[in-house]
Amino acid sequence: MGWKAAEKLIRHWKILRGDNVMIIRGKDKGESGLIKRVIRSQNRVIVEGKNLVKKHIKQGEGQTGGIFSIEAPLHVSNVQVIDPVTGKPCKTTYKYLPDGTKVRVSRGMYASGAVIPRPEILKERKKPRPTSHGPKDTPIEHVLEKTYDAKAGIGMPDL
Repeated sequence: MGWKAAEKLIRHWKILRGDNVMIIRGKDKGESGLIKRVIRSQNRVIVEGKNLVKKHIKQGEGQTGGIFSIEAPLHVSNVQVIDPVTGKPCKTTYKYLPDGTKVRVSRGMYASGAVIPRPEILKERKKPRPTSHGPKDTPIEHVLEKTYDAKAGIGMPDL
C-alpha cells in the first residue's frame, strides 16, 4: 500500500469528506458508509469501515505487533453519493439557487433532483487557528495605522 500519484488528477471534486456514499464496485459493492478521508493526489477516498484489508505490524519499542484490519483507499469512481430523498446512489452537479448560493444537486437515473447538503464535519477545522502571536506576526498597531489618504494625496507613490 505504497504512495502512488494518479496519472490524471480530478480537478473538480463532487465528493466531500463526511458524505454518505454507496460503493458501486468491488468486494463491498452495495454497502454504504461515510467518507472518512479524501486523498486528492491519488483520486481516492477512504470509506469508514469498508474495504478492510489485513495489515501485519511488527512488534517494536512501545507498541505491540500483530495482524490488524485497516480501511484501504477506494478509487473515487467506485463510489457514488446517496440521494437524500430516494436513498439510492446518484451523480451530482453544481447549480446556483435564485439567491446566488452554490449547491450540490443530485442527478441521474434514480435521482430526485434534491439539494445535497454540505457535511457538518467540514465546518470543523482539522488544525485550529493559532490564538497566540508568533515572532513573524505584524503587531496590531502597525496594521491599524493609516498610511494612505486619497483626498490629501498622502502615501501616494511617485510615478
